[in-house]
Amino acid sequence: MLSLLNLYKASYSNLQRNVWILAIAMFINRSGSMVLLFTSLYMTNELGFSIAQTGFVMSFYGIGSVLGSYAGGWLTDRKNFFDIMIFSLISSGCILLFLLYFKSPFAIACIIFVYAFAADIFRPANSAAIAIYSTSENRTRSVSLVRMAINLGFSLGPAVGGFVAIKLGYSWLFVIDAMTGFLAAIMLYKYLPRVEVEKGRGQSEVLLNSSTSAYRDYKYLFFIFLVAIYGICFFQIFASIPQYFSKVCHFHEDRIGLLLALNGLLVVLIEMPLVAYLENKPNTFKYIIIGVLFLPISFVILLLGQNLLFWALVYTLTMTLSEIFAMPFMMNYALSRPLKERQGQYAALYSIAYGIANIAAPSLGLGIASKYGFENMFYFLIVFSCFNFLGFWCLKKSHG
Repeated sequence: MLSLLNLYKASYSNLQRNVWILAIAMFINRSGSMVLLFTSLYMTNELGFSIAQTGFVMSFYGIGSVLGSYAGGWLTDRKNFFDIMIFSLISSGCILLFLLYFKSPFAIACIIFVYAFAADIFRPANSAAIAIYSTSENRTRSVSLVRMAINLGFSLGPAVGGFVAIKLGYSWLFVIDAMTGFLAAIMLYKYLPRVEVEKGRGQSEVLLNSSTSAYRDYKYLFFIFLVAIYGICFFQIFASIPQYFSKVCHFHEDRIGLLLALNGLLVVLIEMPLVAYLENKPNTFKYIIIGVLFLPISFVILLLGQNLLFWALVYTLTMTLSEIFAMPFMMNYALSRPLKERQGQYAALYSIAYGIANIAAPSLGLGIASKYGFENMFYFLIVFSCFNFLGFWCLKKSHG
């Protein structure tokens, strides 16, 4: 027990103050992030959309995410990442409030697209902030601290969101999410120092066409392709699994919210000490492979779980282990690979991978479930995630 407590203490030590400020702001913001988790249920249960319509509309989140991530990377290599983060938090909160007034599939798709674009401009700027505010020795733990704050917010958000949806209505979810975005912007503006960046950074055509470009780093591009596939499989936890819990398992919103909250809570409890223990081990890429392997295992658990709550809990634990092993080391790989002038571009590609996943995940998962049933959806995801595991295994081999 004493060794475990010392490991927890060591995992949080020697992290820069600015990383803690960034993490606290992310906790505030993500505490209200119930939109992506409950929008699909809002459309089916409140507005009467079909599962196929819901999957199509939710895909616009991914399209906006990809374009927003690209724009965020372009801006981060040219402008101050601090200004980009503030703008993203405020503008996305304002856009979200339009969901209170528009109810048609086309209008909601447009709002979700613009919201995702504004929100995901934040991602490359946030990655650059972590890289600048941390050191090479504690970067993986800095990434994990920010992820821990995000997941702590996700633990609180869905748990509260499920009860808010039942007691107050879905509209209050959008209001709460917008308000927490505004509070996070105020937090960053007041307490996080605005670090000056070089003027004209990223505008040299010689630099943009040099061998340092992420678009010439073919191993990294293959890595991004694999991250996108991983994201498609993992994001079923938000895209199709809540619908499965609702339509097949007949769980209510509060129970679905608590299951999603459990995912975030487990990340908070486990990830930081585990990463602190593993980050200085040789060949950390193998932990990505371990995390990816947990994906097909989690889908097998749900497929064989006979709609029982116990197996839904085991699925949540297994999917969480996948996230804990894979995502911190994926992001560390993305942040540690580029030269300083290329951080925005590399971070943008990493964010775009998840944006592509956000496009494909709802359409693919809900599309298969709508046409062929949830059982066949699980068969597809098991095979798809197994190929993803083989891809990461081959990439590891290429690194020696």
